[in-house]
Amino acid sequence: MSAAKSVSGGSGTTGLGPKVGELVERFELEKAWLVDPVSGREGPGEVVVIDGILESVTWLDGAEAEGVTDKGVVVAPGFFDIHAHFREPGFEDAETVATGSAAAAHGGFTTVALMPNTQPALDDPGVLARVRSAAAASGSPVEVLAFGAISAGRGGEQLSAMGELADAGVIGYSDDGAPVKTPKLLRSALLYAGMLGLPIVEHAEDLELTAGSEAHEGYVASVMGLAGWPTAGEVSAVARDLAVLADALGDQPGARLHLTHLSTAPALDLVRRARAAGLPVTCDVTPHHLAFTDEWIAGARRWAWEALAADGTSRDPWIDGALTDGPYNTSLRVNPPLATAADAAACLAALVDGTASAVATDHAPHTIVDKEVEFGKASNGISGIETALGVLLSLVDAGRLPLARAIAALTTGPAEVVAAARPRGLTEGAPADLVVFDRSDRWTVTPESLLSKGKNSPLIGRELPGRVLLTIAAGRLAYEDAEADEGDG
Repeated sequence: MSAAKSVSGGSGTTGLGPKVGELVERFELEKAWLVDPVSGREGPGEVVVIDGILESVTWLDGAEAEGVTDKGVVVAPGFFDIHAHFREPGFEDAETVATGSAAAAHGGFTTVALMPNTQPALDDPGVLARVRSAAAASGSPVEVLAFGAISAGRGGEQLSAMGELADAGVIGYSDDGAPVKTPKLLRSALLYAGMLGLPIVEHAEDLELTAGSEAHEGYVASVMGLAGWPTAGEVSAVARDLAVLADALGDQPGARLHLTHLSTAPALDLVRRARAAGLPVTCDVTPHHLAFTDEWIAGARRWAWEALAADGTSRDPWIDGALTDGPYNTSLRVNPPLATAADAAACLAALVDGTASAVATDHAPHTIVDKEVEFGKASNGISGIETALGVLLSLVDAGRLPLARAIAALTTGPAEVVAAARPRGLTEGAPADLVVFDRSDRWTVTPESLLSKGKNSPLIGRELPGRVLLTIAAGRLAYEDAEADEGDG
């Protein structure tokens, strides 16, 4: 971290600076690459934090900027993950709010929105209070927000106490892990949420089409002997949801719909057309749907863009020697399933053109017991909040995604969906909310390097670009790389 001059904190600090949770009394960084998605500006600059406040942001030019590029140390606003699972209450063996917050900070995230599929489901203000209590007890300054359940117990039969949840402070509603069961219930949810000024976040899946599925329907699933999930399983659900939204707007102009973790080209095209027509709909894509494909289940480990043939179809991993790892790695079982290289390209195109507002990690840690089983019986999900930045920077390094757009998708994009979080820019005079990472440095994903309890990542053993050096949340230390040079801070 050669550009950094110093990091210092309050009483009891040792080594490089303050302890996690302590106020950052002074932090100076000279000649780094700054990215501010609020102003739309990026370039050489310097930042100074004093007593937790971003005291100054200085943009450099001319001789002062010589040698500073976006390939070195980068400063950006703290990231905002609008879709994560910290498993508490109910599944603390897989993750807790404390371990999830530590993992988030390691990944550069200073704000995380949690999904309500806990046990009990977050359908009652009392459950939200338990989550907030756990966040306070963790000592982490990472801001923990939460969605309330759309239906009571996420059972899909009747609406939850949406008004009470809004009063308690939820940032929206979702039955994530399952779609809203009926169009009637979805319409009612959109009406009530719209009245309350909050979004509905929908997991788009047609359960009749996807029942019993194990992998994306197609060539790889057929060769691997896995039951296929048809593209229509996502597309028909998106079409239903958009039709219901359009109808609900007639009664409640404030209705808003967010479609999470979309994964197929036709579904994204439906959203693109709906947005062009003026519907208040947004969507996000995940790092794994941008960078992995279904051929990873067979043992391939090349990035999605490397698996795309010149004609826009997927290359055959059995023919071109791409199978370098063992098959049926259960960390690759996700919902929705990994699709084709063409679908991954569509996710990227949607991110670049703004159809997808945000990248959401869908961080889903699981225990070994839930993952070390037959592929089709494994729990869905990837532990991905710590590797998201590295995956996106791999896209940047490949020339597929501008750095500024990657940062916006992790900051201002999520804030467009959820307005309750902290500001997402490099704003002088505001509490410092920053991530500092080094694009010139790389790190190897190992079970030991992941702070999450969930080690279910297909990237174990892989080297990723962009080591996170420092994360400051609301002026307090959230994460500092232990390997940073003591003299440099």
